[in-house]
Formats: sequence, C-alpha cells, structure tokens
Amino acid sequence: MKASKTRAVRLTSLTEDVAGVPEDAPFRARLHILFAQIEREFEQLYLENQALQEKLDIATTAKESLIPPEARSAAGGSLSTQASSTALATPATQVDEGAGSFLAAASSTHKSLKAKLSSATGGSKAKASNKIKAQTSRIVSSFKAPTVVSTVVREFGGHKDGIWQVAAKAGQPIIGTASADHTACIWGVESARCLLQYQGHAGSVNSIKFHQQRDLVLTGSGDGTAHIWQAAVNWEVPKKGHSSEEELDDSDEQVEDRDRVDTLRTPLCEFTGPGGHLSVVVAADWLSSMDQIITGSWDRTAILWDVESGQPLQPLTGHDHELTHVSAHPTQRLVVTASRDTTFRLWDFRESIPVVSVFQGHTETVTSSVFARDDKVVSGSDDRTIKVWELRNMRSALATIRTDSSVNRLAVSTGGIIAIPHDNRQIRLFDLNGQRIARLPRTSRQGHRRMVSSVAWAEEPLLDCDLFSCGFDRRVFGWSIVLPKDN
Repeated sequence: MKASKTRAVRLTSLTEDVAGVPEDAPFRARLHILFAQIEREFEQLYLENQALQEKLDIATTAKESLIPPEARSAAGGSLSTQASSTALATPATQVDEGAGSFLAAASSTHKSLKAKLSSATGGSKAKASNKIKAQTSRIVSSFKAPTVVSTVVREFGGHKDGIWQVAAKAGQPIIGTASADHTACIWGVESARCLLQYQGHAGSVNSIKFHQQRDLVLTGSGDGTAHIWQAAVNWEVPKKGHSSEEELDDSDEQVEDRDRVDTLRTPLCEFTGPGGHLSVVVAADWLSSMDQIITGSWDRTAILWDVESGQPLQPLTGHDHELTHVSAHPTQRLVVTASRDTTFRLWDFRESIPVVSVFQGHTETVTSSVFARDDKVVSGSDDRTIKVWELRNMRSALATIRTDSSVNRLAVSTGGIIAIPHDNRQIRLFDLNGQRIARLPRTSRQGHRRMVSSVAWAEEPLLDCDLFSCGFDRRVFGWSIVLPKDN
C-alpha cells in the first residue's frame, strides 16, 4: 500500500504540473497529460495484481489446512507451486470447492504443463540443434571450397565526385574512368597517377570505352553528347638533370611537375545535332569493326553512328522507358541495350535489316547487359538478380544468381567469371553456371565505402591487377585475384 500511496503522490504532482503549464506550451502540456494517463493505467494494473496475489495467498493457506498431512507429504511440497501456476487460469469461485477436486485439478494441470514444457524444450533443442548443424555444414563447405585470394594492390584517387565507370585498355598498363565531376581520366596502373584528364563535356561523364587498336577513347555524357578524343598520354614524370645542390633547390618544382596533370578539352569527333539524342547519353560503346559506335539515352532510344562522318545511321526504338546501358559484341555486329522497362534487347546488324530480340525475365530495371563467351549474355538488375542467357534461346535464362543488393555495371572475364558490383558496397564473383566463387574483402581499410558502380576485367593482368572497380566514394581499386585452377 505504501507503493500505491507513493505512486498516487507522483500522479498528483504530475497533474499539478500539467495544470500549471502556460498556454504557449501546448506540446509540453499534451505530453504531460499522456504520461499521466500511462501512469494511471500502470497504477490500476498494480492494484489489481496485488489484490489477486492476496486472494491467492488466502486460498492456498485455506486449502493446505484441509489436506491431510500424509497427502501433503505425498505431494512433495509442490502443491503451492502448482496452485500458483494455475491461479491466473482458475476462476476465484472454484477455490472454495472440496480438497479432492482441487487436488485433481492441480494434478491434471501439472501434467499438462509438464507435457507442454517438455515439448517446448524438445522443440527448442531441436531447432538449436538444426541451426548448429546448418552453421557447421556451411563452415565445412567453406573449407572444402577452392580458396580465392583477392587483395587490393592499387588505389586511384583524384576525382571530385562519384565515378560511374572504369575501363581497362588491352595491351597497355592504363585504365580510364568516367566521373560525375564532368571529367574523364586516364591513369597509369604502375604509378596510380592521372596521366590525362579530359574536360570536353559539359555534364556528368557516364561511360568510357577504349578503342581496341588505337589511342582513342569514347565517352558518353549527361550533356546529351558522345565524344571521341585522343588518349595520348605522357608516361614519364618530368625530371631534370641537375647537380645535387640544384636538385635540393628545385625540389618544390619537381613535386609540382609530379602532381601536374595534362588536360584535354577538344574532342576529335562529337556525336550530336539533328538525328541525335534529346536527353542524357547514359552509355556508349564501339562496334567490333571500330568504324561505328552505339549510344544509349534517357530519351528511350539507342543510335548507331558512323565514326568518320559523325552522323547518325539508324535509331533503335522500342524500349518503353529510359535506357541504362549499351554494350557491343567484341567480334560480331551485335548490340544489347538495357532499360528501365525491365527488359534488354539484342540487335543483330549482321543483315541489311537489323533483327531485334526482346529478353524478359527481370522484374525491375535492367542496369547492365554484356556479352560473354559461348554465345551468352549476362544481365544484372535492380531486382537483385543476375541472369545468364543463351543467344539462341531468349525465353528462359540458363542460370539465375540471387543476391541481397541491386546490381550495377557488371563485367565478364574472357574465362567466364562474372564480377558483380552492388549498391551495398560488395563485389561478388560467380561463374556462368551460377556458382559462387568469392566475395571480395571489404573492411575499414580495404574496399569501397559507398556503392560500387562499375567493374572491369583486365584481359591480361596489368601489374598484378586482374580486376578494377570504381564507386561513389570517388575511388578506384585494382584487385589481384588468384582463382582456383579449375576456373
């Protein structure tokens, strides 16, 4: 009762506080009222529980006085415990019945409770056992799986905004990046320095692709254009042949030379104008002949262009929403376009009249679609799946990879390894059969800190770098990946 008086005093003081709240503080007054109501409810529950406990104690004492000593000893002193267990489920009127019926009810209740407890305990034990077995099997299977060794061996930094795409140049130790800071950069893999910065676009640079044979780069931009520009880079860090005394004097100048980046503002060819795109160019790629390019845009179209004249050859229409990616086959005149309409399309230019095939299977935006070996196409989507398709059968996917995050611009190596960049900062490796190979490590010291937007394989290891990744943490990583011999 002392506790109830204390609570009543607290309630009174709280009510007085509410009454004294000025009119210019309505929110505070309302909070006080609500808290007072909550406290009142708890007070009522407390009093009800206290009354029930008192009744229970009285009933238990009365019935124990009616039970013979030999019955009380046979019960083993457990009667009071059983009565307490059944008090909340037994009406108060039944307490005044005979001792025999009370003992029978208590005994049956005890048995049912014991059965329930034993079944619950057995179930929980079974669940725990199954969980341990599952975890153990996963651990054992991970030990049995071939080990993939992957480490970051290069880091490139210098962009002032997120990086949309990274590309590797075949036969040369350079990579290219396209950034939302309106620039594209060419980097030396060995030095991790920016060797050339292209500043010719007036919007975000959304894609970058190298010419297979020449020192040319193709970029697509948010300014609605695609550019081809010369990627002639200066490999050597400027050095001067001075004496030791002069070198000390010129140390600051040498640091400036080392940090200096060559810039380029004028493209060799600009793809725009009549017949061009009406909105953002989200991606661009070279066709296998290298005399034509393909561009994709938010205006829901892709356009085939002639490189020499810079004129559009053919618009590719049919998508219901914005395009997100375009990719060309490395050896044949084939193109795939991906869109927010949950489909990607295959365009065949090997005949005079292009043939188009529609691939349906994703439930959300298709973020990328690329060609792989053995006449396959790999598509990734915001629906968190990656699907492997055969060019001859567009009705159903050969394999489906399910992940826990949206997929961005993926890449497939010449050996058939799919590198998957995710919104959740992870990079995963799978084969074309849908079998998981590895997840690249990501810690506070290694890996991306924001979404990974793109990955690119090096056809041959570039100074121990097999894979490059970029993201919106403004960084590019070069990964050394040692795959099992089977792959």
